[in-house]
Amino acid sequence: MKDYYEILGVSRDATKEEIKTAFRRLAHKHHPDKGGDEAKFKEINEAYQVLSNDEKRAQYNQFGRTFDNAGQQGGGFDFSGFSDYFSGANQSGGVKFDFGNFDVGDIFSDFFGGRSGYSGPTHTKGEDMEIRIDIDLEEVLHGTEREITLNKFIGCDKCSGSGVEPGTRVKTCDECQGKGQVTTIQRTILGNFKQVRTCLKCRGKGKIPERYCSGCKGQGRIKDRETLIIKIPAGIEDGQVIKLTGKGGAGKEGDASGDLYVVVGVKEHRLFKRFGANLVMEQTINFTQAALGDKIEVPTLENEVVLRIPQGIESGQVVALEGKGLPHFNQTRRGDILVKIKVTTPRKISHRAKELLEQLRSEL
Repeated sequence: MKDYYEILGVSRDATKEEIKTAFRRLAHKHHPDKGGDEAKFKEINEAYQVLSNDEKRAQYNQFGRTFDNAGQQGGGFDFSGFSDYFSGANQSGGVKFDFGNFDVGDIFSDFFGGRSGYSGPTHTKGEDMEIRIDIDLEEVLHGTEREITLNKFIGCDKCSGSGVEPGTRVKTCDECQGKGQVTTIQRTILGNFKQVRTCLKCRGKGKIPERYCSGCKGQGRIKDRETLIIKIPAGIEDGQVIKLTGKGGAGKEGDASGDLYVVVGVKEHRLFKRFGANLVMEQTINFTQAALGDKIEVPTLENEVVLRIPQGIESGQVVALEGKGLPHFNQTRRGDILVKIKVTTPRKISHRAKELLEQLRSEL
């Protein structure tokens, strides 16, 4: 039969502090919740209960392991007494422990996988949803609206989302007696461990309907179609997301609804390329217009405007139409339309035009 001193790995003249340190180390190492051997852990605990008590240790040193170890009867001891040992308040002749900076709560947390499971009433927020809306560049200029229809959970009209049948009352939950929490006792090798968790029947609210709503079966919501008007602001960027708080799926039993995320896509335009609030387009002119300058009409997103071509412009140069671009997001200030000039040279010209060009070449 193995010796208690050997089990803890200490000498027979070990101090209480050495015994305590050895126990803490081995208990953490061999606890079943950490993948250790339950029989080994029980053996370690048994050895510690004897060697940490002056009277029991003296009996063990004299009579060996066969003496009646009252602390082991029933396979463990109750935590009500154990907590007194840790606090140093045991008045029944037990040994008082001074743990210094050692947090006893950490032992319990490690041994039993965490603290109380009760965190107050539980809530079932509705589902967050996402949709995509594509708009034209012209709609970015002034903003626009879209009507959409969603299949989602909506609040039950019959019970106004409460889940309670109209005309009936709400009563105290018979599972938790209105406390919103249920206490269970778990028997472990160290004794009884009390655990508190949220009541599943009332979800921690302490109240349940006398009769559940027949329209939604007590859910407070039903699956249906809902039509919404989505307002898209001017100047919005391609891929920008609009968050509509509370416009997602309805929550359970009156809990908060989810959010709706609208991803806005901006379609490509046949004339303009977008760079933020600025628009870029290309305009072709002939070499006479480039040499002499001109005034021409060019399109915008609203109408046509006159663009002045400066004399001697070269192909690739840019002329700006200030304030004719898109608005900056959430601003009234607008960007520009940047017109990139492309000068073309005719492949075929008339005899008269050729003569004039020859004269022009001699002048330059």
